[in-house]
Formats: sequence, C-alpha cells, structure tokens
Amino acid sequence: MRLRPHHLLCTQSYSGKGYDDAFVKNMDQLTKKLRTEKSTPVDIVFSTDDLCAHCPNMLGTDLCRDNEKVKAYDEGVIRHFHIEEKTYIYQDITRKIRENMTPEILKDICKNCCWYPISACRRVLSGRE
Repeated sequence: MRLRPHHLLCTQSYSGKGYDDAFVKNMDQLTKKLRTEKSTPVDIVFSTDDLCAHCPNMLGTDLCRDNEKVKAYDEGVIRHFHIEEKTYIYQDITRKIRENMTPEILKDICKNCCWYPISACRRVLSGRE
C-alpha cells in the first residue's frame, strides 16, 4: 500500500466520513486492512497515494485541488516525525507518531484541514479533544 506522509495521521483517526461514497468505500477498505493486519508494510510516497486515488480533489498525479495545503500537511509530518520516502511497517510508524504527538504538533500540521475541527484526530492522535 502506498501512503503519503499525512495519511499516516488520517488513517489512524478515520471514523467513516469522507468526501463522497467512492472515497469512503476506499478509505473503509484501506483502514480496515491497516487496522486489522499485523505488520502491514506501507510505502511512504511524497506524492498521490492509494487514498488519493478515490478522492474527488485529486486532479492528477501529485496534483490536488488544494495542493499547497496537502503538501504542507505532508511536510509537517516529515519534519516532526522524520519520515522518509521508504517502506515502513504501518503499526510501527504509527505507534512512533502517537508516542511523540502533542496537541501543539497536531495543530501545527493539521490546523488548516477541513476535517481537523470535526474529526477524531485530536482524541486519537494526541489524547485530547
């Protein structure tokens, strides 16, 4: 599975909501796999990924309707958690993120995300609402 850096956050806090039915169906399948299979390898890519593939905001390879914001989310995850473009075990890398996440880091990365005020991100990733 291919994931861009900020989707390491989104997949942990996803709760069944999304942009449209195709996106939700894909997200349901991918997050189920990530959450239930042990030692799931994920290829971190600094571009569009398997979640983007069904997003209505994807305009093309490495191009999103909100490209500057999306790239900023990725850059925040890369900067705060030293993520590289390589293969990780999903359960290991997300555990590292949760162990080092603070409310301030989450806000720094996600403050401009439309899902940030209404999702489970703050509870799941930083232990606070």
